[in-house]
Amino acid sequence: MIVINLDVMMAKRKIGLTELAGKVGITLANLSILKNNKAKAVRLETLDAICKALDCQPGDILEYIEDDTEENAES
Repeated sequence: MIVINLDVMMAKRKIGLTELAGKVGITLANLSILKNNKAKAVRLETLDAICKALDCQPGDILEYIEDDTEENAES
């Protein structure tokens, strides 16, 4: 599964949710969904805007973690 480590990068950049939402151009509610790993998908346009606002690379906020259920399904 893909994990969004948005809170880690926000803390490093000392930026709050409201400020980031304004810079990215999405609602506070949608940014909260991303931050809390509740999103099913992320538009590349949104990811691009987040990376610009936080001065980072996509790999700085996205992380792949193997899911136990995926391993069991393949067995």
